[in-house]
Amino acid sequence: MNAHHQTFDAAVIGGGLVGKTAALALTQGGLRVALLAQACAPLAAGASFDSRVYALSSSSQALLERLRVWQALDLSRLGPVYDMRVYGDAHAELHFSAFQASVPQLAWIVESSVIERALDAALRFQPNLTWIDSRAQALDFTAESASVGLANGNVLVADLVVGADGAHSWVRAQIGSKMNRRDYRQTGVVANFKAEKPHGETAFQWFRDGEIIALLPMRDGHVSLVWSARTEHAEQLIALDPAQLAAEVERVTGGQLGGLDCVTPAQGFPLALQTVDRLVAPRVALVGDAAHLIHPLAGQGMNLGLRDVAALADTVAGKESFRDLGDMVLLRRYERARREDIRALMIATDGLQKLFSVPGPLAKIVRNSGMAFVGAQPFIKRWLVSAALG
Repeated sequence: MNAHHQTFDAAVIGGGLVGKTAALALTQGGLRVALLAQACAPLAAGASFDSRVYALSSSSQALLERLRVWQALDLSRLGPVYDMRVYGDAHAELHFSAFQASVPQLAWIVESSVIERALDAALRFQPNLTWIDSRAQALDFTAESASVGLANGNVLVADLVVGADGAHSWVRAQIGSKMNRRDYRQTGVVANFKAEKPHGETAFQWFRDGEIIALLPMRDGHVSLVWSARTEHAEQLIALDPAQLAAEVERVTGGQLGGLDCVTPAQGFPLALQTVDRLVAPRVALVGDAAHLIHPLAGQGMNLGLRDVAALADTVAGKESFRDLGDMVLLRRYERARREDIRALMIATDGLQKLFSVPGPLAKIVRNSGMAFVGAQPFIKRWLVSAALG
């Protein structure tokens, strides 16, 4: 039987938040887009919260507003962050305030599934978008186009292929982009809790014994835990029953929010720093975790991926009429637009992770003195907030 060929301007491979946002941005820009993805899976039976949450910056909010997705989000499930308190492993403390930084909020805490469901709804209304529920298994190129062979035997022909297929990207492997990965030998443990005391729309972060514990404010007095723990310790945390995990989080956070009641099972994901030598190849662009992976201590991974999407959409929108979407001159503009932002965040998050992982009393004095110095400098604090907002 002959393969069925479908022709598009762009094919987006990968159905996470970044891939779906990329597909929506490109199709709203007037392109015919194929999206290889599945719809958002429903929450587990009886679950009222998604274990995975993101801290979205103002740059991410702006992109989602531009795509008319933000306006469709269930506002009751968004948690603003007005303050952030960071505690060192001695007595140093940093306080960031939206009021002092003259911004509406520092971030929004949003469950992954809340954003994804809104994206799915928006995508269904796009006449120039085609959902493809099949896996890509071959990628070939000619001078005129790229061909994506699907597991169902069909073939997609597109001017541009967008690789949004995550940290273990198949698309990246097909173009021979060299990936450098350094495992932190840590696992991010995530779970949600009902807190006894009000969180006051404040995000809390503690540095303890080379590990990082964050509690992020959510709706109805709930908080989301992100604990960057050594892998063997993380396995122990995940094995605890909900009451034991809540008691351990209460202990390590000094009872900051009183008693905690665990409302979602703990889950873990490995932490690593991952770089690639190039974001583009003829007719291919990488976005999101396919292009970079950073430590979650600053909560910037998703924001970095969404800024990839915004830059790619802007690059495509500025394309000269005589250029093809897969033209390397065009795609290198996207790569140049993203390199510095990606590099700066990688250096910052990796440097902080290393700084708080160094053992010994001298290292503790140095890092806590540094925190105290930053805390006393309003200009530096405002600059840090501005950088985090994107």
